[in-house]
Amino acid sequence: MYDHIGLKVKDLAASIRFYETVLAPLGHVLGSHADSYAGIGPPGAPALWLYAAKDTRSPGTHIAFRAADHQAVTAFYQAGLNAGGRDNGGPGPRPDYSPSYYAAFLMDPDGNNVEAVCS
Repeated sequence: MYDHIGLKVKDLAASIRFYETVLAPLGHVLGSHADSYAGIGPPGAPALWLYAAKDTRSPGTHIAFRAADHQAVTAFYQAGLNAGGRDNGGPGPRPDYSPSYYAAFLMDPDGNNVEAVCS
């Protein structure tokens, strides 16, 4: 639904490692990058842009990435924990959102709530 999102991050290298790892199970890769930014998304079409900003304070942004199936949601979650993300809700159904909603939630290195969801 979105074209692209930009996040200000304190440690660009740590954020690249985190997002590159958690988004790989969803088919996303690191695209364009330099010392002050990086774009991650489908091959050839980065849609998540990370911008180095040392004095940033995260407002607690929430981003939900579409996953193909339950296995991709679980792989996203496990990859995120392995990459230094913090648990914010393990893989499972969320019937309070909708009867078929299946998701997992992580906190990224800057305190943003990151989700993978399929339905």
